[in-house]
Amino acid sequence: MSDQTDTAAPKKKGGFIKIMLLALVLVGAGGGGTYAAVASGLLGGGQSAKENPEPQLVLKGEEDPYAPPSKEKDAKGGAPIVYGTGGSKYRTAYFDFTQEFTSNLADGDSLIQVALAASTQRDGRVLMWLAEHETAIRSRMLVEIAATSEADVTAPGGKERLQKRLAAAVNAVLKEREGFGGVDNVYFRSFIVQ
Repeated sequence: MSDQTDTAAPKKKGGFIKIMLLALVLVGAGGGGTYAAVASGLLGGGQSAKENPEPQLVLKGEEDPYAPPSKEKDAKGGAPIVYGTGGSKYRTAYFDFTQEFTSNLADGDSLIQVALAASTQRDGRVLMWLAEHETAIRSRMLVEIAATSEADVTAPGGKERLQKRLAAAVNAVLKEREGFGGVDNVYFRSFIVQ
């Protein structure tokens, strides 16, 4: 009978504490891993927290999170702009190029001088990019203007075709530099052919 008591395994002390420590380590590692997955966007709502890299359309009256310094008041410093209910549901913002464009036309003897502005219905990032890359944009637009003949400009619809080519040129530069165009149209503020 005494043999049975001697062969019995001795009781281990501290087993409960070891199990609890192991459980705490596993819970901590799991929580840390879950936090990392959520923060990196792998789990739950990560996509909604990420910013969309492309400029978004801005509804009339909606605040533009990328708006340049305020044009919300009219030139006299009066009341804020009130948008009408007609036309597009999106607001249009304009960028005036700082200098006029002067170039020879493709047929040789004629000279053209135009003052231009670009419009966008996207957020203020497009306006920032226009200002940032104005030199490259001006160069590309001058190439388009110089490739135009006087007959092209004076033909019916010639100015509209030039506007579309200039808008495409601006968007090409913006896509090359920023990955997104965003210019809807180019407008003539003045137009002289001699």
